[in-house]
Amino acid sequence: MKRYLITSALPYASGVTHLGNVVGSTLPADIYARYCRLRGRDTLALCGSDEHGVAITIAAEKEGVTPRVVINRYHEANACALKSLDIEFDLYDRTSNPIHTATAQEFFTVWLDKGLLVEREADQFYDNESQLFLPDRYVEGVCPNCGYDKARGDQCDNCGAYYDQLDLKNPRSLVSGKAPVVRKTKHWYFRLDAFQQWCEEYIESHAGHWKDNVLQQSRSWLKQGLAERSATRDMKWGIPIPVEHAEGKVLYVWFEAVLGYISITKQWAMNEGKPEDWKRWWCDSNTEYTAFLGKDNIVFHTIIFPILLSTRSAEGYILPKNVPANEFLNLEGKKFSKSRDWAIDVNQYVEAFPEPQHKDIVRYVLTMNMPETRDSDFTWKDYQARTNNELAAILGNYVNRVMLFVQKNFNSVVPALPDGFEYGPHEQVLLDALRDGNNAVGMNLDAYRFRDAATGAMNIARAANKYFNDKAPWKTIASDPQDCAATMFVCLQAIRTLSIVFAPFCPVASATMQSMLSVDVSVGAPKQNSIGVDVWSHSHEFQVAAGVPLTTPTILFTKVENNVVEREVEKLVVDTVVDAVVDDMITIDDFSKIKLRTAVVVEAERVPKSEKLLKLQVDVGTERRQILAGIAKHYTPEEMIGKTIVVVANLKPAKLMGMESQGMVLAATNSDGVLTLVVPTDSVVGSGAEVR
Repeated sequence: MKRYLITSALPYASGVTHLGNVVGSTLPADIYARYCRLRGRDTLALCGSDEHGVAITIAAEKEGVTPRVVINRYHEANACALKSLDIEFDLYDRTSNPIHTATAQEFFTVWLDKGLLVEREADQFYDNESQLFLPDRYVEGVCPNCGYDKARGDQCDNCGAYYDQLDLKNPRSLVSGKAPVVRKTKHWYFRLDAFQQWCEEYIESHAGHWKDNVLQQSRSWLKQGLAERSATRDMKWGIPIPVEHAEGKVLYVWFEAVLGYISITKQWAMNEGKPEDWKRWWCDSNTEYTAFLGKDNIVFHTIIFPILLSTRSAEGYILPKNVPANEFLNLEGKKFSKSRDWAIDVNQYVEAFPEPQHKDIVRYVLTMNMPETRDSDFTWKDYQARTNNELAAILGNYVNRVMLFVQKNFNSVVPALPDGFEYGPHEQVLLDALRDGNNAVGMNLDAYRFRDAATGAMNIARAANKYFNDKAPWKTIASDPQDCAATMFVCLQAIRTLSIVFAPFCPVASATMQSMLSVDVSVGAPKQNSIGVDVWSHSHEFQVAAGVPLTTPTILFTKVENNVVEREVEKLVVDTVVDAVVDDMITIDDFSKIKLRTAVVVEAERVPKSEKLLKLQVDVGTERRQILAGIAKHYTPEEMIGKTIVVVANLKPAKLMGMESQGMVLAATNSDGVLTLVVPTDSVVGSGAEVR
């Protein structure tokens, strides 16, 4: 019997996962795993924390704590955050576990024995002041490919290029801030170049069924040519390499983090009391392995990891069959950025929306906006529209109407089909919609087309609504009670179908529907479904028995009001801050379009129900304007009155918290989030002066 191994890219344990991370890998992995379990497939879904690397040590140094403190905090935080959205894995583990260390060291030893590691001295940046060699992410400079001035030591976040840290222009140590020097150090280099042809053939063998973005990025990397890559780093935090007299050398995360999928499987097998069972999943051709991730992780899962697995092909290690990587999700038209306070982490979302229905809502909205082929956008207006017009008005409304009608007219008991009842044209249309819809949703999920799958599920709900309206049971209850009973019998069967096809996307609502129907709850959670029992494929069949008592109807979804949207948008207000990071270079002509003027604050007051906003009345020389500025956490209204500030005078007016803002205040923030207004140092400037 075929097995389905599913992994999600390991969240980095240096911060709390946000909705952009969720839609990139963990949510699609959970959706697919739930579907596989409902199909009765032997399924294992795994994830965990990536807990080594420079970002961890930098975070620890900033806080004055050990890396262990940092990873413990964020491992627990992210495990809880994912669970709060009903994203459930068979095991969510971590790469700091001893079993991972042993697994990674075992692979390293195999590479040594096979001559795939070359030991040699090489030049590396060294910080004289801090007296340490600088790992890639401890150094920053100008990208040799695109000229971006904040490129990291191994990769440019602007253009995506990978390179050797010595290729950086104008390098700067992130430890001391000084320019590093170049010193010799010894490392072990992995012979990636030896796998160029093998990897090209592996990639091309999947042409036609891998996503185009995955194929193109992989081909682009291979076109540059694979080269030897250092597999070790000079660090204290990490997995020590199993070589004598190699103190201070650890495995580079490029070569050990992906092995976490294997070590987590080993830990799962040990937890199950079957220590050798991991081999069923990694060393057996009957396993179909799917790796979910975001586009920034593509080459690690289509090139690096497959190469590492191929070094042990004689032991039967399998390769990923598919790597359905997603593009990036933007937020209200801008890139997610925790450092710039332009993000929604999962904990923030759950705190703002604690009701269980909102787990399903955000899962559904993210699915309908999943960046499967190109970058997409999450907006609170879309969140509201999809909740109100789809989840509440179509799915929730149908279920509520049917359940209340049966409660009122049939004493909350499933009515029976009358003797000799034959399906008419309305029933046949619905039956076709249930069967064909179920098949279409399944086919789309198997093809990793999650948006199409969720749309198909909602179309089944539309068909059920149409059937209910066309049959008009509120009329036939008096004129033809038997036909009304048959109608409601069919409607209840449709609810069960909906509870199955929506389970991968909206498990809370699906479980509620099944509970109301008094049937076993089956939403594809780990260990909930029996292997070999295909609940999904039979979900269009009538399985709710006549005479079964139903439970009290529950409203699945309530509408999201305008004030909620305004509240959440206001939390994201950063219009008052001029970001120091320039994503795209502009010309002097571009800059000349921005009209900056000095303004004197005449009045200032807090905006009710807002922690960030102050409402300012300012004199810009020729007129008086109202500007809403997100500075309330840094300045009081009293401090602002009489202050001369700088504003963007030709910015299109915007609505915030129901009020118009006629400009933007300029301010700067440091790395700790402390905000300071941009103000003239000479008080005689007054209002209306041009700033250029």
